[in-house]
Amino acid sequence: MTTIQRKIWLLVSVMLLIMGIIWMMLTYYNQQTQEQTNTILQRYLRLNEVTIASQKMITDLNNYLLDPTEVHKVQIEKSIKTIEEVQQDVVKLRNEENAFSVTNYIHLIDSLVETTNRSILFSEEQELEGSKNEFNEANRISMYISEMTLTILDRELKTYNLFYREIIDQSEELKKLGIWILLLVTAVLLLATYWFSLSITKPVHQLTKAANELAKGRFNQKIKVESNDEIAFLAQTFDEMRLNINDLILEIQQKAQLEHELQQSKLLLKESQLKSLQSQINPHFLFNTLNTLSKKAYLDGAEETSDLLVSVAGLLRYNLKRIDRSVTLYEEVLVLYQYMEIQKARFNDRLHFETNIDESCLHVNIPGLTLQPIIENAVIHAIEPEEDGGTISFRILRDGSWIIMEIEDSGKGISQENIELLLNGQMDSNEGHSTGIGFQNVVKRLQLFYGVDHLVSIESVEGIGTKVIIQIPETREEVSDETINRR
Repeated sequence: MTTIQRKIWLLVSVMLLIMGIIWMMLTYYNQQTQEQTNTILQRYLRLNEVTIASQKMITDLNNYLLDPTEVHKVQIEKSIKTIEEVQQDVVKLRNEENAFSVTNYIHLIDSLVETTNRSILFSEEQELEGSKNEFNEANRISMYISEMTLTILDRELKTYNLFYREIIDQSEELKKLGIWILLLVTAVLLLATYWFSLSITKPVHQLTKAANELAKGRFNQKIKVESNDEIAFLAQTFDEMRLNINDLILEIQQKAQLEHELQQSKLLLKESQLKSLQSQINPHFLFNTLNTLSKKAYLDGAEETSDLLVSVAGLLRYNLKRIDRSVTLYEEVLVLYQYMEIQKARFNDRLHFETNIDESCLHVNIPGLTLQPIIENAVIHAIEPEEDGGTISFRILRDGSWIIMEIEDSGKGISQENIELLLNGQMDSNEGHSTGIGFQNVVKRLQLFYGVDHLVSIESVEGIGTKVIIQIPETREEVSDETINRR
């Protein structure tokens, strides 16, 4: 996360970089100008050194001729060596514009050296007249070299006059460039400072505004600060505090509402307890009464009526259990037979009930009252409306570690649209059910019991019949969404 300290270092680094670039540019242009000036100055100095060296050589030659000692000879040899070195530097000054003049200039230097050497030679051979003539010639050449130097310098000044003007103009332009760069750096500094201050003050203003909103009790407005430094972290912490305060206020309001409802409930409870006691029917008394009637019917010889009463009593006993309690599949099947005995007595030959049960599956646990509501749906919708009745088939099969239960009827079937509505809980009715439990209730309890969806499916063809398929694992640990979806 970019911090304020990093922003400061970034600003300083950018400014140092800009200043470094400007310094390098100015240094570069200044170096170029200085090199050009030095080059011109070196040309003039080299030409002037030739004049000085030639005059010194004449002086040393004159001293040697007047006093031909070894010391004076060494001195004049040094002068010759010096002018020859200067001559090599003058050669470098030759270009297209001064080639002829510089070439003559170099030849004059060569002539001066040769004349000097001849004067020394005549002096050593005691030919004084020849030595004097060569000295005079050398002096004349030296004077001509001086004049030639002035001529070349004058020509150089005329040739490079425009160049000199350009150097002066360049110096002026460099001065102007420095001023513009100074103004540009000042503007960049102002913009950078404004941006930097804005990146700090704007989030602070936003945070201040949010604090004022909280002070007015508006806890529902989210605190949002456009920043990526410590102020953003402060705003996030501030927003979390707002959420905590808001949650605390809501919790206090909910508690107050609950306390109010509790007081109302207490009043309603006292009022309803009396009505409940007055309207309550004791199901155990009804169960005992049915058993008594069954025994009396048996004693009177009405065995069929006795068996029917026993089935009703057993069904009542089973239905008195809590529906959230699990039972074995064996118990479900047993009460299913009792229910079908009652329905057979009701519909006689109109109801045909077929079973195919794998008894090795009956030990599996299942939520109570799972099968009876589905069978009852088949009786209500497939048997009752038909004049000739119909057939209900019940099968329990094993498929690996899965138990498959199928309830199939020969009714008019259900459309695919109604099947989707039924499975999604958008169409369900427990009207006419002895248990008061509808199809969707069974589906939800199975989902809660096993912790997954898609345990129940419906297959139906309109005009032929409907099949409800329930698939459950043999043990609850084996079930998973992936396994169910794969099936």
